[in-house]
Amino acid sequence: MTREKKSRKVPALKSAPRAPKKSRAEIDQLSREQKRLKKRKGLRSGSRQNVAEQGQQNEGRAAKDPRIGSKKPVPLMVEFVNRQPKKPAVAAAPAKPKLTPAEELAMLENDERLHLLLDRVDAGESLSSEEQSYVDNALDRVDELMQILGLTDEEESAEQDSQAPGNSPEDLWERFNNSDPKAF
Repeated sequence: MTREKKSRKVPALKSAPRAPKKSRAEIDQLSREQKRLKKRKGLRSGSRQNVAEQGQQNEGRAAKDPRIGSKKPVPLMVEFVNRQPKKPAVAAAPAKPKLTPAEELAMLENDERLHLLLDRVDAGESLSSEEQSYVDNALDRVDELMQILGLTDEEESAEQDSQAPGNSPEDLWERFNNSDPKAF
């Protein structure tokens, strides 16, 4: 690249397009208007009072409250109109009544669907996964409710007696008589 020497001269820019020259009549008209404006220096006659009046009018407009002086009649007696009560926006879900454990157990024992499914299981039929989960959940809930109420099946109590030897009264007496009091 060639090096350019620094200079203080401003480079010539493209000249802006010139406005068309005004005719002699237009120039004369403009000069007359300027001359007339130069002759009228100062304020118009009576302007001191006019300016003060305009200021008061503006202040009055700004200070006036639009609520004052309403033409609408105001009722002196309040009339109550029979309106229908508004419905709540969200309808409350009907709350399920809380069942006691005894009522819930009775309801499960009288459940027709559960009885039909248990009969099918006893007959050796296989259940679908949905039906099997329903049976399992219902039977688990029955067991929980029976434990809460303190009820046990007679079969379970008989099995517990047969599985635990030494719980008969004779066995208990024999253990008592054979025990060593010094061991305590």
